[in-house]
Amino acid sequence: MTKIIMFHGKECPHCHIMMPLADRLIKEAGVEIEKLEVWHSKENADKMRKHEDLIKKSCGGELGVPTFLDEENNRAFCGEASYEDLKKWAKKK
Repeated sequence: MTKIIMFHGKECPHCHIMMPLADRLIKEAGVEIEKLEVWHSKENADKMRKHEDLIKKSCGGELGVPTFLDEENNRAFCGEASYEDLKKWAKKK
C-alpha cells in the first residue's frame, strides 16, 4: 500500500479540520499516513520543500498546509476537503 505524508502546521486551522479525517482514513481505510509538522520543524519543512514543484503544480501554485503527498505516485492533495474526497484521492493509484 502507498504511504501518504501529511504536511501540517501546529496552529493551522485547516490542518485541525483535516487531522481527524486523516486519522479516520488510517483507521477505517487502512491508509498509511505519516504526519509531519512543518511550521516548527526545519527538518520536516525541508522535506516538504524537496517536493515543492509537485506540490505547487497540484495545489494552485502554493506551498501550504495541509498537504497530503503520495511520493510513490507523484501526487499531492491540498487544503480542506471532505472525508470522501480525501479517501478517493488516497485510494487512487
